[in-house]
Amino acid sequence: SDMGRGLTLLLLPLALLAAPARAEGGTAAAEEVKIEVLHLPETCSPKSKKGDLLNAHYDGFLASDGSKFYCSRTQNEGHPKWFVLGVGQVIKGLDIAMMNMCPGEKRKVTIPPSLAYGQQGYAQGKIPPNATLIFEIELYAVNKGPRSVEAFNQIDKDGDKKLSELEISQYLKEEFARDGKERHPSAHDEILADIFKKNDHDRDGFISAKEYNVYQHDEL
Repeated sequence: SDMGRGLTLLLLPLALLAAPARAEGGTAAAEEVKIEVLHLPETCSPKSKKGDLLNAHYDGFLASDGSKFYCSRTQNEGHPKWFVLGVGQVIKGLDIAMMNMCPGEKRKVTIPPSLAYGQQGYAQGKIPPNATLIFEIELYAVNKGPRSVEAFNQIDKDGDKKLSELEISQYLKEEFARDGKERHPSAHDEILADIFKKNDHDRDGFISAKEYNVYQHDEL
């Protein structure tokens, strides 16, 4: 289910090309992502926005010599990547490049170093310092993200605008039943404890709308 995928992202921050991206020097403001639309479907809805859960394939190339440093189709058994847009799960340039994109759309984007891996580069990803990157992206799906108001209200059964341990425990049970995967009995308790450790900032035993809503939605 979409919510199940959302839950996975809620619990497990993706390490999807998410090395820290810091703007370098004072020239960053002048640099921007160049976007070339390769294919636009006839119906374009819904358009992606910050906080949405996206499903996409993309290839990454070094602009300097055209060599490929990343291909999502050769990873994770070729499954497209799921990630939340605009929250730093991918490099800043990709967060910018994939805004207002519709399912089925293909884009070729050029990202300057200041919006990618900067002066440090990213040795593990075979990206040298000060590298301009090119990505070819194909977007498959745009869903409401795991931190959306709808997701919060679905978990908040008593409508008191805060999530109790019981409410999240019940939600986990429903999600586990829905995806049908075999799990060790202790997995439920471990995940529940981890959610509260990472989200219950004031340690009052509840996850408030504000604590849950790290993606800056303003509807709550």
